[in-house]
Amino acid sequence: MDSKRKKIKLIDLSTWIGLLVVCMFMVYGYKTGLFSSEETFRKFIESFGIWASIIFILIQVIQVIIPILPGAVGCVAGIIIFGPLIGFLYNYIGICIGSILAFMLSKRYGKPLVKGIIGERSYEKYIGWINRVKKFDTMFALAIFFPVAPDDLLCYIAGLTKMNLRKFTAIILLGKPMSIAIYSLGLNAIGHYLLAQIK
Repeated sequence: MDSKRKKIKLIDLSTWIGLLVVCMFMVYGYKTGLFSSEETFRKFIESFGIWASIIFILIQVIQVIIPILPGAVGCVAGIIIFGPLIGFLYNYIGICIGSILAFMLSKRYGKPLVKGIIGERSYEKYIGWINRVKKFDTMFALAIFFPVAPDDLLCYIAGLTKMNLRKFTAIILLGKPMSIAIYSLGLNAIGHYLLAQIK
């Protein structure tokens, strides 16, 4: 029993240390303008050389766990840096891992953590999905499939429901490709079109 408690405490400590590191990275990114534009983000990623793909995936994981960064910037940057196919794959891997971790954190630590991460206002706005919608699972799946809702915030809200990890993971893995493709390829195509019109 003592061994089990020690493991739980170690996991809790590791989680909080991880969140602290993430917050420090976000402060650094905010102060340096790292996430202010695709070009700045691209240069940062490319500076890691052969580690660029791993760093990019980790950043995509982070931007889901701490939903303050503009996710669309990361998705478009992935396509620009790595190309349409590999960029999409890296976006998919990072965002799926981040979504699952957000759900697990919510399940483990509950409302206090969720409120602390997404903010009181966002919490009050989206917690109603649980109370008002009888089939939250269906509405959540639709929100993940179509890029019309704040997916990252809803991953935390989903963790406060009775939804289990297996079902949540299935929804994320099956539903994310469409929204990521729209963000990644769609916004990139629009950007190139606008640039062509300006030139």
